[in-house]
Amino acid sequence: MHELWITRLFNEYLAGPANAALALAGLHAEEKPWSNYMTMEFLVVLILLLIPLILRASISVDRPGKFQQIFEVIYQFISGFAHDIIGHGSHKHVALFGTLFLFILISNLIGIVPSMESPTMFAPVPLGCAMLAFLYYNFHGFAAQGFVGYLKHFAGPVWWLAWFIFPIEILSHSIRPVSLTIRLFANMLAGEQVTVAFLALIPLVAPVVFMALHVFVAFLQAFIFTVLTMMYVAGAVEHEH
Repeated sequence: MHELWITRLFNEYLAGPANAALALAGLHAEEKPWSNYMTMEFLVVLILLLIPLILRASISVDRPGKFQQIFEVIYQFISGFAHDIIGHGSHKHVALFGTLFLFILISNLIGIVPSMESPTMFAPVPLGCAMLAFLYYNFHGFAAQGFVGYLKHFAGPVWWLAWFIFPIEILSHSIRPVSLTIRLFANMLAGEQVTVAFLALIPLVAPVVFMALHVFVAFLQAFIFTVLTMMYVAGAVEHEH
């Protein structure tokens, strides 16, 4: 696999810390422990950490700048969808939804930058996001309804069919991280491969068309992932009447 310039720098100067982390996990040290998706993911996290610092330095109530207005629109967008889907108490989850949306969106879009790659077109990154969503909604399901109350959700509304519904529901929930991972990973990988193929065939026209398509898919996949997470949280915390 082609090694990006940023990955080369990480392997040259930060191989020691990476191998130390591998040793703590009981894994063998490698000559090049950093892969492209790891360095790209690290860069995306760094961008996410810088965003609030930049906003805090220029935030204004009377004269909000364009950067502030963009993130106010994103917040209202995420908050509004969360309220529509979850209802009362949705504000408690907006921080996670917003973080997931921005992380996936920036990860999707960073592949447009020359000499960069979208980390979401590598399965471990979408899988990490999917496992976070899975653990999050189940944790809040148990927290909101208690151990027994949450397990009743898996048994269905008819008690005498619980023996049949329960294993089906457990299987359905277990598949959710897989479906979230495959949906995001497959769409981003396919989009990248199609763009590269058409750039080779039609280098003059394809860039504009397929870059626009890439941006659209990047927003769409971040939106779908976030909304599905909202729906999972809503189903976990809702109380049956």
